[in-house]
Amino acid sequence: MTFRAIVLGLALTGVILAVFHLAGPWFFVDGRRPFQVNFTVGAALGLLLGLVVPRLIRAPSKHAVSAMALAAVPGMLVMAAIGSHFAVFFPRLDPALDKVFGSLMLWFYGFSLAGTLWVARRA
Repeated sequence: MTFRAIVLGLALTGVILAVFHLAGPWFFVDGRRPFQVNFTVGAALGLLLGLVVPRLIRAPSKHAVSAMALAAVPGMLVMAAIGSHFAVFFPRLDPALDKVFGSLMLWFYGFSLAGTLWVARRA
């Protein structure tokens, strides 16, 4: 379970980086509505991830939280490093958006952990 969770976390990190590298400007459109949509979608995707992680890596429900934590740690560490060097990784984006990027990543991973807490409570 541990190895599969870490591999899932690294793969997820790669997907997130690729999406932001290719479609970054679309995530940071000015205005309140796009901002709210980004965080709503981030919460929904995080929650969905949290609900399906135990099935994805074939972990028992009682170990859902530790499995998601193992999957989230690589991404959170990499995203923190990227946030501190935002302009290097995303040269087409305004460097001041590093705060929004970091908040969105915390939102996503927080909801994924909340989803696994719900799975573990039901077990």
